[in-house]
Amino acid sequence: MLREKVSETLKEAMKAKDSRRVSALRLIMAKLKDKDIEVRVKGNMTGILDGEIQQMMQSMIKQRRESIELYTKGNRSELAAQEQGEIDVIETFLPQQLDDAALETAVKGVVAATGASSIKDMGKVMAGLKEAHGGQYDPSKASLAVKKVLGG
Repeated sequence: MLREKVSETLKEAMKAKDSRRVSALRLIMAKLKDKDIEVRVKGNMTGILDGEIQQMMQSMIKQRRESIELYTKGNRSELAAQEQGEIDVIETFLPQQLDDAALETAVKGVVAATGASSIKDMGKVMAGLKEAHGGQYDPSKASLAVKKVLGG
């Protein structure tokens, strides 16, 4: 499970005294505990599953990319570099990401499989893409690719 992999990697980083990696891994663990608490209120006592952990990590990456953009505009390259370091650590736990060409090919496949013909079918295409390739793409890039393929 992904949860155990993050925990083991944290222990290894602590033993290696890799403070940057430890910091990033602790951020992941803290976010994971927050999500577990969130679902515990709804009656789920086991915590979130791997698919949800991957989605959580994708959103963490998205937040950091937005921060990098702001730090770059503000001439804070050291903070942008720190955020990029955190992205690098988070990405080690995600499946290999589809490049732009592969993402477009995947979108075309899902469009053909679902029979989508207009931008009104975007939700159906995104759901099919998530089912077929969940965790392998950036949702914002996928949204743009779907709009491009559907002519929106």
